[in-house]
Amino acid sequence: MNFESSTTPRRAVFLTTPALWEHGHGKNHPLKPERLRRTCELLEAYGALAAPNVRVIAPQPATEDELALFHSRTYIEVVRILSEGGAWTETREYINPMRYGFGSGDNPIFPEMYETESLKAGSSLLGARLLVSGDCDVAFSYAGGLHHAMASYASGFCVFNDPAIAIQWMVDQGLRVAYVDVDVHHGDGVEAAFYDTDRVLTISLHQDGRTLFPGTGFIHDIGSGAGEGYAVNVPLPPYTDNDAYLWAFREVVPPLLERFAPDVVVSQLGVDTHYQDPLAHMALTTAGQTALFEAFDALAPRWLALGGGGYNLDVVPRSWTLAFGVMSGQTFPDELPESYRTRYGGQWLRDHEEPGIDDFTRQRVRHKVEEIVAEVKRVHHL
Repeated sequence: MNFESSTTPRRAVFLTTPALWEHGHGKNHPLKPERLRRTCELLEAYGALAAPNVRVIAPQPATEDELALFHSRTYIEVVRILSEGGAWTETREYINPMRYGFGSGDNPIFPEMYETESLKAGSSLLGARLLVSGDCDVAFSYAGGLHHAMASYASGFCVFNDPAIAIQWMVDQGLRVAYVDVDVHHGDGVEAAFYDTDRVLTISLHQDGRTLFPGTGFIHDIGSGAGEGYAVNVPLPPYTDNDAYLWAFREVVPPLLERFAPDVVVSQLGVDTHYQDPLAHMALTTAGQTALFEAFDALAPRWLALGGGGYNLDVVPRSWTLAFGVMSGQTFPDELPESYRTRYGGQWLRDHEEPGIDDFTRQRVRHKVEEIVAEVKRVHHL
């Protein structure tokens, strides 16, 4: 399979609206809506959204029926009621928020929660519709990628699982879908949604669940029933750097996609693999992440790109700007635009520093990555 980026600019859609960042989990929560606003502003400052092959489209909230492509009707009703400040269902049953994953920690209840989170789901679903209809070649729903939410409860900052909703809609259209998740956390909710089907291939490269939330995603978790062999997990050790990560990706992902032959590739582009991310311990730089984006560009004839994790407000806008540059065939100057620098600080789009990993640790980690990949390839007959 060709592993070089396309030279012809894709017809790219960027899905955004200010409503995506007007409400959030709270000022002290790691998932800050500001990262979305900054990303949009940085792309605008570079002129990226005015390119002739780019369209900017404002998404609409997913309907209840669309949310029900993955979520239970009861859960959808609960989210709506809690969002409005209520505590009782229409049948006068008291809602215990903890039963549905809500509390004061990862998943607080916040004003306009239903509207904000259904908008993110609607964004990714619209991207899927535009791809399937042939209106674009790549769609970037950067507010999406909320891969931890389960059918009946919130998890890991995620209320509605937009990847699962969008993928299920595409499966219902008769398509084969490959989902590749490069967030630092295991894509557990999406994997669970399709664990027993051979219509969806789920691949997750993530920091080992023994060292990080959600504590899942091990090599021998491979699916069940008709889905056996269609769930692939590559749990990587902390301090995996660009070279080791990209080597693992190239050893596993291209041959799996070639064998599965998907109609659409959905990627979750969480950038919390960056060495400066406060919630994890991987060691990628923007150079390594850009190489991943270029790999997806080569591997995905039709590409639905989703956002995901990333909790360093300096890093996320730069990484996702580089991602959209790859998607739309644009290269940006390394010096950040003056308007952006004045407002947010910083100087460079690309990292000019490397993580401080000593040679012994780097070699030890690389050896462990090679062992993991060898076992993944054995289990999945690569």
